[in-house]
Order: sequence, then structure tokens, then C-alpha cells
Amino acid sequence: MWLKQLSILNFKNYTEATLHFAPEANAFTGSNGAGKTNLLDAIHYLSLCKSYFNPIDSQQIKQGEDWFMVQGEFDQEGRTDVVACSLKRNQKKQFRRNKKEYTRLADHIGRFPLVMISPNDSAIVTDGSEERRRFVDNVISQTDLRYLDALIAYNRCLVQRNSLLKQAAKSGVLDKGLLEVLNMQLVDTGIPIFEKRQAFMAEFIPEFDRHYRFLTETAEQVSLVYESPLMEAAFADLLEQSLERDRLLERTTVGIHKDDLLFSIHGNMPLKKFGSQGQQKSFLIALKLAQYSFLHRQKGFKPLLLLDDIFDKLDEQRTRKLMQMVSADDFGQIFLTDTDAVRISRIFDEIDRKIRVFDISRGMVNQPLKLYDDEPQGQ
Repeated sequence: MWLKQLSILNFKNYTEATLHFAPEANAFTGSNGAGKTNLLDAIHYLSLCKSYFNPIDSQQIKQGEDWFMVQGEFDQEGRTDVVACSLKRNQKKQFRRNKKEYTRLADHIGRFPLVMISPNDSAIVTDGSEERRRFVDNVISQTDLRYLDALIAYNRCLVQRNSLLKQAAKSGVLDKGLLEVLNMQLVDTGIPIFEKRQAFMAEFIPEFDRHYRFLTETAEQVSLVYESPLMEAAFADLLEQSLERDRLLERTTVGIHKDDLLFSIHGNMPLKKFGSQGQQKSFLIALKLAQYSFLHRQKGFKPLLLLDDIFDKLDEQRTRKLMQMVSADDFGQIFLTDTDAVRISRIFDEIDRKIRVFDISRGMVNQPLKLYDDEPQGQ
């Protein structure tokens, strides 16, 4: 699978742009603030129906305009799919594939899988467990729609149970019949999620280890561990045992919404505290490349790989190893951003791989600096 063409109108800092891509590597170069990352985000919209950086759709509309549109042409084994997303201010977002509108955006997730690596990913290491659960859920949801449906149902039930606990705190009376129903619903939706996460991690961790070893040449020892309250006891028993604490805190304190990933370096030392910026970035890149490998194996074709400002905080050796890895046959079409077009060209010349380089300036896409001889130029 690869993205042949991207067209955007009134998207972020772009008034209008159309780009024709190479099936292997494509780079957006230019100064900071030029709009390089916005092009990656437009591609992310086409795959996952939302921005990677900002959950508020209306804030993607170019200042002074009332709407935006993003459209792309995907090629899958010679078949072309046209995907379009549009939004008018104060109206519902519309998403279409081959001119047919989706009734549920969830039905689009996974059709055109994508992995994004960005400086924003540092939150997976530095922030709370919610970021790490979101990472796991994003990967699994691109391969299993039932998982996404179960997650939506679980979170809806969790909100209802927390609301019941708050009401009980105010009134002093707990509706135990309703609590029993909500507990049962949490268990029925939570256990399949837990089991799916367990199975995913069993497959994912060896892939992570493989990518980290290649990227760093085993420069340091790291570990990745999945942790869940459901590993300690049956979910129903945990809910019963924690009821008094839940009533006191007015929220559900056990469940799969408390799952976490533990990142360690040099044995059992937390990566967040003891890992350098370069080590943390290498860890995150290995996580995302393992995500890519998992999606590739599950889907049976290669996802898109988006690399935003990937060379920051990586030394030259790890940079070259990374480019060798993602340019190999195990990977498909890649998109990357950098401020230095000369560096991009030099790196890909050194590893003997073709790349198309687009020069970006103030929301304008200039003619590609490097082209395949048999490919059309971008506009």
C-alpha cells in the first residue's frame, strides 16, 4: 500500500497544495514553522480520521477560512481508493472513501494503517499511564474493530459507574442493584480487552527488543513490561474488594483503565529518570517500529511510516542505522521531515536509496529537489 497523491485546501497554514509522491521515500524540508509537519498530519487524517497533534478538528481550518478538505489517493495492489475528509466550521466532520460517506468513522480505522514517530511521542515516556494505554489501544484498534467497540463500551460504563459513586457520596445512599449491573458490564467488556492486550504484548515485546538492538547495537540494556491489576485477581473480585476505597475517592480505582507499560534501562531503573534524551528517543523509535512490524504482520501489507523531525537528539550512528532499517524491504512508503535538505540527500545517497525531497516554505510546496525519472512532479 502507498499514497500516490495528497491534496489539501485551507488546512492549517496551507491555502492549496497537491503533491505526487514516490512509492518509497519522500521528505519535506524547510525552516521551522514552514508547514512540514502539517503535511504529515494531513496524511494522518486520511488514515485515522483525526489529527495526530490536536483533537479539535475546527482548529485545523486555516485562519480566516470556514472549512478545510484533505484528500488522498491510495494504491493497494493496483486498486485505487480515494479518501476525503472535510469539515465546515460548526458542522459535523465528513469522511468518504470512493465518494461514499462513512456512517461510523470507526469503520475506516485500519483500512490504511499508519505509524507516526514524532517529538510529541516523548509523552509516552514522561507522562502518565494514560499515554501508554493510548499507544497500545491505537495499535490494536488498527487491527481489530471489535477491540475498539469493546473499549468504547468499557469507557462508557466506567463513566456511569463513576457517576453513581459521586451520587452516592452526595446522597449517602448507594444503589447496589445498579452497581451490580455496572460491575458486570465492566467485567464483560474489560476482560476481553485485558486478554487482547496480553496477547498483543506477548507478540509485541520481542519485536521491540529486535528493533532496539538493531538501532543501538545493544549499547544498553532496556526492558518493556505490561502491568495490569487483572494479573493480581479476578476482575469481579477486585471491584468488590475496592468498593469502600472507590466510594471514598468517588471513582473506580481498579480495572483495565489502570493498565500501564513499565519502561526500564540498565536493569530495573526507570527510563524516565535514568535514560538520556537520546536513549529515550531510541526507546520510543523502537516502540513505533515494533508497532509497524505488528501492523504489517496482522494486515498482510505494509503500513505508511511517518517520521517527524526524526534526527533531533539522535547521534549520527543511530541516525544512519535508523535510515538503513526503514529503507529496507521490510518497510514500505515513508515520509519524513527535516530542516536540512542536504543532510537528507546525503544520508540516502550513503545508503543507496532513492528519495523524493519537497521544499516547503510558508505553507507553499515548491518543486521536488530530487525526483525519480519516471515520476510526475508535485505542484
